[in-house]
Amino acid sequence: MRIDHVDATIFSTASLLALAFGGADKIDGGFLPRPAGPPEGFAGFWRNADGTVRLCLAEDWSYEGKVAGRRRSARGTYSRDDAGLVLSDETGLRTRIAVGQDGLEMAGHQLFKA
Repeated sequence: MRIDHVDATIFSTASLLALAFGGADKIDGGFLPRPAGPPEGFAGFWRNADGTVRLCLAEDWSYEGKVAGRRRSARGTYSRDDAGLVLSDETGLRTRIAVGQDGLEMAGHQLFKA
């Protein structure tokens, strides 16, 4: 049997996210949802005590995070949920952040507003 023609549609990650989140904002080639309204005081620069973990939460619900020793920054959007905040990056990875009286806790790191 010989195949002369294959009709295939290949979706990139950005295309699949665009389909899943139709109408979402585009960030560096990926599509991520953004909540409506202001981020309720979470916007600003956050860091742990020794500065090895840094997180910038913007007013438009986007974020950028940097961990010492990693070459690339993480970027995406964040949203509020019952337990605190959820970071959603361009690859689809979701990271939960607990909100406490003294700051934020992310992956075992205590973050304080700078």
